[in-house]
Amino acid sequence: MQADTLILFAKAMLVGLLIAAPVGPIGLLTIKRTLNQGFAAGLATGLGAATADAVYGAIGALGVTQIIAWLVDARPWLAMAGGTMLLWMAWQTFRQPLASVAAPLASHADLAKCFAGTFLLTLSNPATILSFIAVFASIAGGRAQSLSAAPMIGGILVGSALWWLFLSFLVAYWRERFNAVWRLRINHASALLLGGFALWQWASVLATPPASWHL
Repeated sequence: MQADTLILFAKAMLVGLLIAAPVGPIGLLTIKRTLNQGFAAGLATGLGAATADAVYGAIGALGVTQIIAWLVDARPWLAMAGGTMLLWMAWQTFRQPLASVAAPLASHADLAKCFAGTFLLTLSNPATILSFIAVFASIAGGRAQSLSAAPMIGGILVGSALWWLFLSFLVAYWRERFNAVWRLRINHASALLLGGFALWQWASVLATPPASWHL
């Protein structure tokens, strides 16, 4: 059983890594904040998403059917809320003034804000839970009831966190090579992409039949 648990943990860790790795809104925010505010800000941003992935992973692994059903029903509203949050982040990013040097975060409160923002943003995409349900059914090999959910949840968290640690470290390593002008350009490009993600998310929701909009 111990060997099965380790294999299950490794599979879940790979899933967490693969879910986190594609470049999207969270990746853009992690890169931008690492460049502007340092390694800790970028890592806190990524860990917020990793924690949200673990929450959805826990719901999927434990098979909490009532919560899963509610999340599926609430998808349009959560997606609209996530799009609104993305659009606000895009506006804040575009308005960020040019600084002569990249300043590190001054307080733990700012790090908590970075974490909480991406945690909520990731939770606003409940489609993720459907992926976790399918993945867990596959990696458990039909034995989901006989295996603990802990290795699957832990593997998702560790795999996702490792990606954000790697990305934040890589960007922080090159951070000093970007002067203020380049950071401003990156901010503007990130803002446009974040806005694009927000509009795409809204469009995908508005394209669904109004009858599916219920809680």
